[in-house]
Amino acid sequence: MARSSKPPTPPTSSTSSPLNVVVIGAGRMGADHVRRIHEVISGARVSAVVDVDAERAKDVAARFEGCTAHTDPAAAMAAADVDAVLIASPGEAHEAALLAALARDLPVLCEKPLTPDAASALRVLEAERRLGRRRIQVGFMRRYDAEYLKLEQLLRTGQLGRPLLLHHRHRNVASPPGWTSDMLIRDSVSHEMDVTRWLLGQEITAVTVLRPTPSGNAPGGIQDPQFVIFETDGGAIADVEIFVNCGFGYQVQAEVVCERGTARVGDGHAMITHMAGRWGGTVAQDYLERFAAAYDREVQAWVDATRRGRVTGPTAWDGYAAAAVCEAGVRSLTEGGRVEVDLVERPTLYG
Repeated sequence: MARSSKPPTPPTSSTSSPLNVVVIGAGRMGADHVRRIHEVISGARVSAVVDVDAERAKDVAARFEGCTAHTDPAAAMAAADVDAVLIASPGEAHEAALLAALARDLPVLCEKPLTPDAASALRVLEAERRLGRRRIQVGFMRRYDAEYLKLEQLLRTGQLGRPLLLHHRHRNVASPPGWTSDMLIRDSVSHEMDVTRWLLGQEITAVTVLRPTPSGNAPGGIQDPQFVIFETDGGAIADVEIFVNCGFGYQVQAEVVCERGTARVGDGHAMITHMAGRWGGTVAQDYLERFAAAYDREVQAWVDATRRGRVTGPTAWDGYAAAAVCEAGVRSLTEGGRVEVDLVERPTLYG
C-alpha cells in the first residue's frame, strides 16, 4: 500500500486512556456496538450516541456514565474529547457522516455499506484521498470470523493450488418487514461480494442473477431465493445461494474448490448431541449470534489500531467495490442477463 509523506495523526487521548468514540446510530446494530465497547472490548469508551430519534439516543446513552445523546452527527463530532467515530446508522446517512468525520480528520469504523451506491462511495474515496492517508475502515465483519480467517490463511499458503470455484450459501430465518428483492443483493449478498474479493484476492468483473421460483414463504412478492454468479478478473467463478426466508435458522457457509483440494467453512458443528434416539445440534437464529465473536474481534482490532495511529482492515475501496458490484447485481436482477461491473482505476492510496 502506498504511504503518505504525512504521518497519521494519533488519537488525542494518551495510550493509557481509553479512546473516546462517537457511535452514530442507536438501532439494533448501534446499540450492540455501544454494549460491545463498554462491556466486551478494552481500550475505548462511548462518549456520545447519535440518532435521529432523540429518545432512542437518550435511552442508549443513559446506560453508560458520561455518555451524551445527540441527533446531529456533526455536533457530536465537534466535541473536544472525540477521538474516533463508529457509524451504524442506515446506509443512506453514511456519506454525510463520513464526510463530516473526514473533515475533522477522525478515524472511522463504518458498518457496511460504505454508502448505498458507487457514485456516493466515490465521493467518499475522493475526500479520503485528499487527506493523503486512510481514515476509514469498513465493517465487513466476516474477515474477522475465526473460520473465514483460517480459510483465507490456508488459501494464502498455496497448498490447495489456484482457486477455481467458490460456493456460498446465505440463509436467514425471515426477511425483515419492508424488504424488497433488490435488498437481497444490497444488504445480504454484499457480504459475499466482499468475502469473494478478499479470499481470492481478485476483483469481481461481472454479475448474473438467476431467479428460481419464489418460495411460498417469501412475503410481498419478494424474489426469494436468488442465485447469484460472480466472474472475477482472475478467472474464478463464485456463486451465492441467497435465501432470506428459509424458516429454520441463519446459515452462512463457503466452500472453495482449488486445483489440489477443497476447503469449507460454516457448517456450524461446534457441538452435536446424541440423546433419546436422535442426534443433532442447533442453528443460529441471526447474524448477531453467528458473528458475535467476529464483531468483537473487528471492533477490538479497530480500537487497537486507532490507538496506535493506524488504520487497518477493509478499506473505503473495498466499500466502493462492493457498491459497484451491488449495482451490477441489481441491474441483472431487474433487467436479466449478465452485467459487467464498472470500476474506476484503483487509487494508489489503497494499494
